[in-house]
Amino acid sequence: MDRLSTAPASAVTSLLEDFSLEMTGRDVPRLEEARDHIPAGTRINVTFLGNEAPETRLTAARAVRRFGYTPVPHLSARRLRSRSELSEILAGLRSDGTADQVLVVGGDPATPHGPYGDSLAVIRSGLLQEYGVRRVGVSGYPEGHPAIAGPVLWSAIEDKTAALARHGLSGDVITQFGFDAEPVLRWVEELRKRGIGAPVRVGVPGPAGIKRLMTYATRFGVGTSASIAKKYGFSITNLMGTAGPDRFIRALARGYDADRHGALKLHFYTFGGIGETSRWIADFRADIRAEEVA
Repeated sequence: MDRLSTAPASAVTSLLEDFSLEMTGRDVPRLEEARDHIPAGTRINVTFLGNEAPETRLTAARAVRRFGYTPVPHLSARRLRSRSELSEILAGLRSDGTADQVLVVGGDPATPHGPYGDSLAVIRSGLLQEYGVRRVGVSGYPEGHPAIAGPVLWSAIEDKTAALARHGLSGDVITQFGFDAEPVLRWVEELRKRGIGAPVRVGVPGPAGIKRLMTYATRFGVGTSASIAKKYGFSITNLMGTAGPDRFIRALARGYDADRHGALKLHFYTFGGIGETSRWIADFRADIRAEEVA
């Protein structure tokens, strides 16, 4: 194992405590199959896909709660067609007991489908707390965003965290996934310097085929140079096989300093499936526990 990927087992264990996962509305059967590998109470985000009906997402959030986990439904601002549609979604979540925590994102459409041009507009609507939302996640981009300038991103996250505080809502930040721990740690440190103390969940790509990982990286503007790929543990010239995030997590743990970075946990994007990701985490945690004992 190379020097950059090593880290005290205790530091890795700390990062792995209270990790969160991601699923789509269609993943309920796979979530049920993976239950033996996911700790009770785990936060599981339910994505807001444009090709899924609202009831599909509500059903998924109900399943997460029924299986003993904490549902975190996504709200995609630019996909919402009206204030009444947002109210209907939130009313459904409240009725099911799944409205306590949500993640508000801008969403993919370049042109808003309705009155909400970004996630800040949803926060400012006042509807979240009206329907029982207590905690709101917002997005962070350690390596930038392909369509949004860096200064705009910083202004946006500052405005969103300030708006949450004004509305009496707790918040946390979930970052875009990446393959290099160093820019993530620099970004989190800058976040703290700007006075944002919200807990940060660092986006981690779950184990998946290298070709699939590269496809998502290209889509979201994530750095994939040959040196970064090598550091992560795969080659961009050989797209066969799969890659897991063990080196990334160890490098993150090695550089993590609670005094400079504050509260830091992991959020797994389940590109290879929630079952495979949860099994990988369980095996990795077992390996780390063995290292602590050794």
